Amino acid sequence: MAESNFIDYVKIFCASGHGGAGSTHLHRAKYVPKGGPDGGDGGRGGHIILKADPQFWTLIHLKYRKVVRAENGAPGGAALSTGKSGEDIVLQVPVGTAVKDAETEETICELVEPGEEFILCRGGRGGLGNNNFKTPTLQTPRFAQPGEEGVEGWFIFELKLLADVGLVGFPNAGKSTLLSSITSAKPKIASYAFTTLEPNLGIVRYYDDRSFVMADIPGIIEGAHEGKGIGIRFLRHIERNSVLLFLVSVEEDDIAAAYRTLLSELEQYNPELLTKRRVLAVTKCDLADAQIERELEPALPKGIPHVFISSVSGEGLKELKDRLWEALLV
Repeated sequence: MAESNFIDYVKIFCASGHGGAGSTHLHRAKYVPKGGPDGGDGGRGGHIILKADPQFWTLIHLKYRKVVRAENGAPGGAALSTGKSGEDIVLQVPVGTAVKDAETEETICELVEPGEEFILCRGGRGGLGNNNFKTPTLQTPRFAQPGEEGVEGWFIFELKLLADVGLVGFPNAGKSTLLSSITSAKPKIASYAFTTLEPNLGIVRYYDDRSFVMADIPGIIEGAHEGKGIGIRFLRHIERNSVLLFLVSVEEDDIAAAYRTLLSELEQYNPELLTKRRVLAVTKCDLADAQIERELEPALPKGIPHVFISSVSGEGLKELKDRLWEALLV
């Protein structure tokens, strides 16, 4: 089976350039046999710079680039000439990329705005030439500074998709079908669990040329926060969603219990996810009639807007868009 082009996790060794050494040159000319110090400074080492580029949507272009090294600065020269600075390396990354120290797992930066830049590894400063150290009592210093070493280390790049609404539900809850019904996205749809193996994005058109972005991630199962199933690999993608849309099938024996299980998995993965606004959609309602919906109503979770929908018949989809838009405006 062909490997997916969607890569949202890479580990790379990055090293900035060392600074060039300062020069210890003494000026010499035909009629100046004993000139003073004129050693120039060394050049700066090259930086490793990250830049958020909206043209990228995956980290696949970095997957096989395991080592990134910037150029060293050149040493200083005679006649106070400064060494050439090492060339910077700019790594283009998708908007929404977070970078962590691979050893400590501390988050170093997150690039969430198009065009945003961050110096991940700063190049070493060039050493000062001997001209900088002359004094009235030391007129011909024969020493200079070495260049400063660059910065190096292993870094983890994680992509967190930027979307307004994130879909949360068990496998086969109808997330992909909903996304294909109200957006132009064409995710894979089938009647078995884990049909979705990677996140999908779609734009939901609303009234008066207004729209919002919806993200579908692989289904979550109980124990996902411990690594069960495949949803844990993609839970990071809902960290930046403004609204979480919980999808629970009308076929569930206890819709409220299913919702609480999903909520518990999110809480154990990242408690901050519970601060996001939520909407509940009871899916596959083409399998139930209005009488069943009325009977289910009292048992639904309190304090969260809910809508009965069917992506097949179109039931409730207009109301769902309204509820999501209202939640986004809060």
